[in-house]
Amino acid sequence: MNEREVIIRVSNIGLCYNTHRQVFSKKRHTKEGFWALEDVSFEVYKGEKLGIIGRNGSGKSTLMKLLAGVICQDRGELYVKKGLHAQLLSLGVGLEGHLSGRENAVLNGMLLGKTRKYMLNCVEKIKEFSELGDFFDCPVNTYSSGMVARLGFSVAMEVEPDVLMLDELLGVGDVGFAEKSNKAMEEKFSSEKTVILISHNPNTIHRLCDRAVWIDNGRTVMEGSTDVVSEKYTKAMKA
Repeated sequence: MNEREVIIRVSNIGLCYNTHRQVFSKKRHTKEGFWALEDVSFEVYKGEKLGIIGRNGSGKSTLMKLLAGVICQDRGELYVKKGLHAQLLSLGVGLEGHLSGRENAVLNGMLLGKTRKYMLNCVEKIKEFSELGDFFDCPVNTYSSGMVARLGFSVAMEVEPDVLMLDELLGVGDVGFAEKSNKAMEEKFSSEKTVILISHNPNTIHRLCDRAVWIDNGRTVMEGSTDVVSEKYTKAMKA
C-alpha cells in the first residue's frame, strides 16, 4: 500500500490573541493575551475528509483561519505543500464589503490561483448557483448573513480549491438553497477532493468524515477514526 501524501502538517501550534495582533502579520508576539490555540498537532492527507471536532470556544475557528493563511501562529510550525490552494468557507471570510458579489467572486477565484479570464467566464455560473439575482452586483456589505453564505458557497463550488475547509456551514440559506448546497457538498465528500470540516456535532463528523481530530481548550485531545473520536468526545461532553 502506498504511503499517503501529507499536504498539511500542524506541529505544536500556539496562537495568542492580543491588542497588537495584525491580520497576515508574521511577527510572533510574546505579550500576555488569550491563547486561542496552545498546543495543536495533526496531519492532513491528500484526498481525505478530516473532521475537526470540539465544543464551542475550543479554538476550531481560529485553527481554520490559520490553515487558510488569514492569521499566523505565535509558536509551533505549519507546513503547507507548495502551491496548495485552500479556501475557508465561513461567513464573511475573504470577502470585501465595499465590492460587489461579482467582484468578490472574481477576486476570490484569482486569489485561489485561477486567472481573471477563467473567473470572468464562470462568474455567471456562480451568480446562477447563488440565486442572488440583482444583488450579485450590489456591495457585499448590503447582504444579509444568509446572502454572504450563498456567495461564499457558490464561489467555492465553482473554483474547486485544492482543499475545501468548511466552518460548520452545511445547508446554507433557505430550504430550497439548503437542499441544493447539501447535495453539492455531498458530491465533494464522495469525490477525491480534500475536505476539512469543523463542527461540535459528532454525528456530522461521523457521517461525513474519514478521520477526526478532537481539540479542547486550544489543545489536541485525540486523533483517529471518526468512530473512536466521536464516541470519546460524546462521553466527555455528557460527563
